[in-house]
Amino acid sequence: MADLSPQELRVLAAVADAGGFSAAGAALGLTQSAVSHSVRGSEAKVGAVLFERGRAGARPTPAGERAVALGRRILRMYEVLGAEARGAGRDTVAGVLRIAAFRSAALHLLPPALDRLTARHPGIRPEVRVVRELGAGTAGEVAAGRADLGIATLNATGATGSVPAEAAAPGRLLTGVLREEAYALVHPAGHPDPKALPLLDWDENCGSYTRDWWRAQDWIPRATVKAEDDGMVLTMVGRGLGMAILPELSLREATDAVDITGLGPSGPVRRVGYVTTPEFASTLAVRALIRELRAEEG
Repeated sequence: MADLSPQELRVLAAVADAGGFSAAGAALGLTQSAVSHSVRGSEAKVGAVLFERGRAGARPTPAGERAVALGRRILRMYEVLGAEARGAGRDTVAGVLRIAAFRSAALHLLPPALDRLTARHPGIRPEVRVVRELGAGTAGEVAAGRADLGIATLNATGATGSVPAEAAAPGRLLTGVLREEAYALVHPAGHPDPKALPLLDWDENCGSYTRDWWRAQDWIPRATVKAEDDGMVLTMVGRGLGMAILPELSLREATDAVDITGLGPSGPVRRVGYVTTPEFASTLAVRALIRELRAEEG
């Protein structure tokens, strides 16, 4: 099989991002026919159909999704090659560092770690994207080649709970636990019977790490309100609209309008950690960020 060139990989990624050959051509400064020709050539080299063509545009096939994800990661390694070479043997590194994180991690875990990181390595330029922990979540951004490192919720074994193993293969995702945090009951301040209140929740809550505990609690009703995120849930609880069960990171935004009650030693605990790929785990910037994240939690 002939190797795909960097330009062919760029075309594949552009078609996947734009959803069509014409739009990809406009983004790359190429004609539609040039994009089509490049994709056909790539498919011939790979030996698989990479895009489904239709009147609505083009969408990756399963083979195309894998090829595009790995292609993005390969292109990204081309980008960091120079910074890695220049930083070899030095105690500094420069360049863009792409990070995906869920909301409360982006608010509370990343800022102090990034402050220290950029103080030690002024040439690093962090780019942070807030990604909801639904579906593929932050780990999916890493697997798809859109982020160098993700801050994700992990399951009990330390694996990512949202991305199936095959999504990251070949080259499985690497993870590491940064913190374990307990959930707590949060309710309007001074309420005499908070467990009698309606439950407020949000779609990202209650992952695999809490489901068994959640199902065993007969006092937890079905959620009457589902908000956009944990911050909105906390605000609504403070306004007396119900109670909620939130992890520690979310509760860092709590005000005097709410009280927080622990759920005891058998209460649910979630793991928060980093997710990266084997190739990025060895890069200077990712290693430096992991050190700062670990120092933050140490």
